[in-house]
Amino acid sequence: IAMNWTGIDKTAAQVSLPEGYRFELLQRAEIPGLIGAIKSWFPDISVGSASCYLREGFYGEEVFFSDAPEKDVLVVLIKRNQELAGLFSCERDQDTLALYGRLAVVGPRYRGANLCQSCVALAEAIGRKLGMGMVYGMATLKIPHVQMAFERSGWQLIGITPGYDREMVAPGVVKRVYEAIYAKVLVADAGLLRPQPQNLTPRTQAFFDLLFPEQRLQAA
Repeated sequence: IAMNWTGIDKTAAQVSLPEGYRFELLQRAEIPGLIGAIKSWFPDISVGSASCYLREGFYGEEVFFSDAPEKDVLVVLIKRNQELAGLFSCERDQDTLALYGRLAVVGPRYRGANLCQSCVALAEAIGRKLGMGMVYGMATLKIPHVQMAFERSGWQLIGITPGYDREMVAPGVVKRVYEAIYAKVLVADAGLLRPQPQNLTPRTQAFFDLLFPEQRLQAA
């Protein structure tokens, strides 16, 4: 499998969306409008890891466009007719063969259309198209919707990060926040090296058993 973005628009077109919606790859002329929409929709990310999506230079330096050499960040827009309804962005790691679902944002008018679920499906489809071994993403603990989208898609909660990121929790108030980490393995079980019990501390073994009870039972 070629690990490049060639044909990624066709992959996105095959992912199910509610009627009237479609995925489109971001075009350069759409960058200013996208930045304005994100600022309006999601002011919480004016700080923190996603704040780069509010800087025009980020798109030129980090984001893939079909008329330029390949880069590792992909931005896909969600549109309804000619209106921008949301976006999904992911980043490939060519060394680990892992895909990180970096950001999914939906405009207030379009929330309730289950678009977040479609973004999770898109991440998985892209991961499989690129031949990735796993896909993963972060979910805020301020609202349950992203957590629910991951869980409905069969992704597994693998941990909670205390203070991983920063958000604007009130006007002028920035705090570090808790986020849940979800992942889905895309390779067969035979492609995973299971840890040996003698190499795990009791706490790590207990946590491993909690996360992966089926593997614990098989080992027994």
